[in-house]
Amino acid sequence: MPNSRHELSDFRLYQLMSPSLPIGAFTYSQGLEWAIEKGWVTDQASLQHWLTDVLHHSLVTLELPILSRLYKAYEQHDLSIVNHWNQWLYANRETKELRLEEQQRGKATIRLLAQLNESFSPQDLSYAEANQLAGFALAANHWGINSAALNAGYLWSWLENATMAGVKLIPLGQSAGQQILLSMSQLLPDALAASQRVQDHEIGSFTAAQAIASSQHETQYTRLYRS
Repeated sequence: MPNSRHELSDFRLYQLMSPSLPIGAFTYSQGLEWAIEKGWVTDQASLQHWLTDVLHHSLVTLELPILSRLYKAYEQHDLSIVNHWNQWLYANRETKELRLEEQQRGKATIRLLAQLNESFSPQDLSYAEANQLAGFALAANHWGINSAALNAGYLWSWLENATMAGVKLIPLGQSAGQQILLSMSQLLPDALAASQRVQDHEIGSFTAAQAIASSQHETQYTRLYRS
């Protein structure tokens, strides 16, 4: 007989990571729009190279380790630890746009969770408002989604959003986007494993090109994306 509780948590994860979740994830390119305009990213190969660098030097070393720690902090009801990792994430966002993205996506996520009539405490929601990772960690705890599944879902969601941004902006055909997803997905299991080996003092990112692109995107004359 199937475990209906486990199946429900899977479906909740799909809902949380769905592109249809009304939190505006698809409106951010995280500097990619400027990189494409300036010719740093021009085709399928260079887009995949860009994504691979961000994966290894930001997702593996910053977002995923912090997401795991935020999940554990909510699991243990330790809001002081939630606050610590919220601040650490914010401090590692090098540009005004990246910091605004954290704030905007966090507020949108918590606004949605509050509207779902689930039993989130106001205090938990207020701490989770700082960034989307905290909101996801709170929701995952509430819905019985385990930490490993949450990390995998978040990683796929990032990859899909970033790939589709590149497909639209270069532009590439939809088949090229699917080829990138197929190729990049082979890197994800090792990326998830590597993120679990990152120690507290090692958490951070080094994506210099992305930081430059993001800072320049703030004043880009025409643009489709918020960041």
